[in-house]
Amino acid sequence: MHVAALRLTDFRNHADSGFAPGVGLNALTGDNGAGKTNILEGLSLLSLGRGLRAVPYADMIRDGATGGFAVAATLGDSISSDFARIGTGNSADAPARRQVRINGADAALTNLGEYLSLLWLTPAMDRLFVDAASQRRRFVDRMVLALEPAQARHATRYDAAMRQRARLLAGERIGDGAWLGALEAQMAEHGALLDAARHRLLRALADSLAAEPDGPFARPHLALINSDGDAAPQWDAGAIAAALAGARGRDAAAGRALTGPHRFDLAAFHAGHGQAAARCSTGEQKAMLLSIVLAHGDVIASLRGQRPILLLDELAAHLDPARRAALFERLAATGGQVWMTGTEGGLFHDAPSHLQHWHVAGGTIIPA
Repeated sequence: MHVAALRLTDFRNHADSGFAPGVGLNALTGDNGAGKTNILEGLSLLSLGRGLRAVPYADMIRDGATGGFAVAATLGDSISSDFARIGTGNSADAPARRQVRINGADAALTNLGEYLSLLWLTPAMDRLFVDAASQRRRFVDRMVLALEPAQARHATRYDAAMRQRARLLAGERIGDGAWLGALEAQMAEHGALLDAARHRLLRALADSLAAEPDGPFARPHLALINSDGDAAPQWDAGAIAAALAGARGRDAAAGRALTGPHRFDLAAFHAGHGQAAARCSTGEQKAMLLSIVLAHGDVIASLRGQRPILLLDELAAHLDPARRAALFERLAATGGQVWMTGTEGGLFHDAPSHLQHWHVAGGTIIPA
């Protein structure tokens, strides 16, 4: 599956931009602030979640626009360049609410997962291994969502029950065992499914990374750990319910649930010398992050039979020429649609000849 045509309307600095990208490698170049990353962000909204910047939808409306924004795409497959038409956007009346349309009809946000799978790597993710654990949790759960879109429902219900439980405990209703028990049972049911999906993801990533030969990109060893730094066992529903019931007093004092499958972290170690990713050089961290994203793409292609679209923002600028050439070679060999951005066209001189090059300036997109 690939994006055969894309149009951005009143999105960020794009008043009305549209073009037909190539089915393989695409490079978007232009000055800083030209709107390159905005194009990738618009694309990212055609998948589950809040997009690659994860900001309020109202912030995405172009300055001066009288309505909301819209992102529309025509999707193509190996047979047709007009397989489906999907779009998303908001309105000035309800800027915080995102709507979805598929083939001209209103649809649920979760339906997007049936059509497109998108992965991205942005400069903001460079600090993943040294940032707060919450950032790594979001990173893992976004990878899970790309593989198993149904997990969005479990995450929503788990979070809703957890918030209701916290409000109940804050109201000093610890003695209301029946109500708390019902909420904890809901957390246990959906939390066990979420946790199982995370462990499946880590096993699949480990197999994919182990199958890759040593090359220019550092390979990581990955593990799910708990707050003590120990390997996190897979939670079952009974264990979650018991842990929550036993922690009511502590959670009431803290104002949040301090135990459960939502309290995991992602540990990464350099496969070559065993050092924790947080203590590796910036270049090694970037290489390990890229290895994870590429391995994730391979896992999706294997399990779903559809290679995800890759959005790589300003990645080439952070790689030396040899690693850039190796990256382009790998992306071309694995297939699938790839979108890359950079300030200079020279960054893509080592890319295959079939790369499509686009110039972005002032919210317009033209062939370079």
